Amino acid sequence: MNRYVIVGNGVAAAGCIEGIRSADPDGGITVISGEDRAVYCRPLISYYLEGKTEPGRMGYRSASFYDDMRAEVLYGRKAVRLRPETREIELDDGQSVPYTRLCVAAGSSPFVPPFEGLDSVENRFSFMTMDDALALERALSPQSRVLIVGAGLIGLKCAEGIAHRVADVTVCDLADRVLSSILDAECAAMMQKHLERHGIRFCLGDSAARFNGGVAYMKSGAVISFDVLVLAVGVRANTALIRDAGGEVGRGIVVDDRMLTSVPGVFAAGDCAEGTDISIGQKRVLAILPNAYMQGYTAGVNMAGGSAVFDQAIPMNSIGFFGLHAMTAGAYDGEMYEEKTERSLKRLFTDGDLLKGFILIGCDERAGIYTSMIRNRTPLSSVNFDLLKKRATTAAFSAAVRKQDFGGAV
Repeated sequence: MNRYVIVGNGVAAAGCIEGIRSADPDGGITVISGEDRAVYCRPLISYYLEGKTEPGRMGYRSASFYDDMRAEVLYGRKAVRLRPETREIELDDGQSVPYTRLCVAAGSSPFVPPFEGLDSVENRFSFMTMDDALALERALSPQSRVLIVGAGLIGLKCAEGIAHRVADVTVCDLADRVLSSILDAECAAMMQKHLERHGIRFCLGDSAARFNGGVAYMKSGAVISFDVLVLAVGVRANTALIRDAGGEVGRGIVVDDRMLTSVPGVFAAGDCAEGTDISIGQKRVLAILPNAYMQGYTAGVNMAGGSAVFDQAIPMNSIGFFGLHAMTAGAYDGEMYEEKTERSLKRLFTDGDLLKGFILIGCDERAGIYTSMIRNRTPLSSVNFDLLKKRATTAAFSAAVRKQDFGGAV
């Protein structure tokens, strides 16, 4: 009987379990979970702090998921060494777990720069896991002054989650704009203005040079006092298992479109994996939930002897702050079509006969239609693109496509 081992217990792991069971109903599955929790939706941790949800409603799958899938979970355990020659994975307690096929779905870890004086800060936190959110919550009070280092998605979602619970939130970043990896200057300015309307203060193009207790001395010379510090500078893919076993890694664990690594019998999926971004034709880490699931499912099918590929990975984000939503996908190059008002913006990027990317801010659109066109490389000449520019609608597609891909929906 096959023995499948999955390192990690996030969305990619859930996809892997389901992929395995789609092809092998009987093989043994062991999940090594660093957290003492069943798989949950990490993007919901900011909503928990806002009071919009609770831990019992954050599960990614039902409470009976592991039993239904006949998967054993080793909670609170970490894989520390991969032994490809004997097909074993060593855990932090010294136990060795044998495998027939292995999937590394180990995710990523917060990147913490070597700030001078960081150890002098008593209340400092990351913001990636439910345990992080619970620890941060315990430190907050209505009088708290919070400094968040990092104006990316994690830092801004943290700011939104705690804004109503504290006296003051300041966000700093070396970049000159918020969400610098997702939005250009104009789009970022729109989001920043909206966040400022809700009390978030920004110190951009600047960051901490050193800390002394509850005081941050900034590179610009500014001084910021705080009670609570949140470090949201960025993340790094957890690649050590494969790297130390002699496998190929870049910014993530390098995989092919079957999610196979360079180590025989070992697959990788999720935030730790580096696959091909079809919007630019290059390898990169795409640390987003939908890709994690699809990578995990693909890995699981192939681990169990099936045949599956995932060759539709693109960067995409659906984010919202205080009611203003932004959706992005693909690459922002080529010819641009734009519509904008004071509080909304739509940009579609095309190259030749293909839609390459989009940015939607404050727009009520069925963005999945645009995303599907990018993923499927739908020729613009095969649709009514003039109609799609104005509104994302299946009416722009032929009757045959509507029936096949959209169930006849308009």
